[in-house]
Amino acid sequence: MPPTAPGSPRLPDVQGREFCDMALPTCGEAWPLAPDISNVPEALGASVGGTPYDAPLAELRAGVGHHAFEWPGRTMYFFSDIHADADAWRRSLIASGGVRWHGPGDAAFELSPEGSRALFVIAGDCLDKGPDNLRLLRAIKVLIDKGADVEILAGNHDLRTLVGLAYMGRKEPRFAHLFVRMGKKTMPLFQEIRAQYVREGQGCDLSEDELRALLFPGPRWFEGFPAEAAGLVPDKKIKKELTRIREKMVELPQKCAILGLTLGDIYVAAETARALFLEPGGEFHWFFERMVVARRWGSFLLVHAGVDDVTAKIAALEGVDGLNRRFHALLAEDPFALYHGPIGNMFRTKYREIDAPFSARGLAHMHQAGLFAVVHGHRNILRGHRVLLREGLLDFECDCSVDINTRKLEGLSGLGGATLIFRPEGVAIAISADHPQAKVFDASRVFSNLHTDA
Repeated sequence: MPPTAPGSPRLPDVQGREFCDMALPTCGEAWPLAPDISNVPEALGASVGGTPYDAPLAELRAGVGHHAFEWPGRTMYFFSDIHADADAWRRSLIASGGVRWHGPGDAAFELSPEGSRALFVIAGDCLDKGPDNLRLLRAIKVLIDKGADVEILAGNHDLRTLVGLAYMGRKEPRFAHLFVRMGKKTMPLFQEIRAQYVREGQGCDLSEDELRALLFPGPRWFEGFPAEAAGLVPDKKIKKELTRIREKMVELPQKCAILGLTLGDIYVAAETARALFLEPGGEFHWFFERMVVARRWGSFLLVHAGVDDVTAKIAALEGVDGLNRRFHALLAEDPFALYHGPIGNMFRTKYREIDAPFSARGLAHMHQAGLFAVVHGHRNILRGHRVLLREGLLDFECDCSVDINTRKLEGLSGLGGATLIFRPEGVAIAISADHPQAKVFDASRVFSNLHTDA
């Protein structure tokens, strides 16, 4: 076990660090980080342009410290936005201490004693960006098959793939754009499927024009979509959606050409993907089958992106189970309303002007539900995990840009990996490739009325 700083809680008992390929912390430091911290390299500093990376401790105490906060008496590991990088997944798992890694390969591990009792939460966006969609899913399935308690939350990239496959070829205004909506980032998935499942010589009999007519929205969609979306999607967002679909209709064939694929190759691979992901006997049917939109964890709400005023009210009146019931009903009956409506906002929002608002009204409903904090990914960040207040809600941001392609795009050096560990004694430990020490959030420093089962 690595040493810890005096007075800090134990860090994970990591076994298999030789297979981690990422520097692991040897000590912890109090989180939120002070903005004038001096032991962090400038490139990874605790402030950005003079603005603290985390909310100051005094701000957290003043904002949420008076609430009676329930901290569950079970270890939980939180992972987010792995984006088809199975190596980043391995590094993150090893860093958590939830597994004992003992050799090369994605299955060369066993659950640690702590991991066998813990909950593993994968908070969305397993798909897209690359490089190994199918390998990552198989690696997650290994964890499940070894007996881990695994919860998978819906991410926007995952749901885009699901509805794009499910409604491929449909021409109604609600569905005609969904295949193109997957975008160029999904094309590597089809490349993988073609390489691993499509037989030599298995081609498509449709012409290029026929394929475009089948897969792409036609001119009538651009006329009909605004009326179809009115009342559900804000006007600014409708305009943006029309623009993005036009862009994606150009980008998708360009990405195919870069990958050495024709539109016919993509069509055949997509048909194969429908069998793999959507049919009960498909190899990856389990992935979407076990997915939920949210999980309650004591006073925490676990989601991919966040909440708005409407979903907060549902949580207050129907509980988190009500959010998941609505998610599954919409997924089966109206994926358009799911993706663009309030439930979809839980895996889409970035709290922008075009997103549905989260205001004091939503905060009051969250408090009515006994939810005082949200843990999520989706908004990729560059210096490891963040903790802040969002409209009075304690907010843990966990998309630490771990996949190799995001790291290249963001100019991050080295290999990625990250996990946020919640321990029963009221402590959260954040470990990432982009901060040299473990960030230790001690809830007793924030909440004067903290309830733990430890």
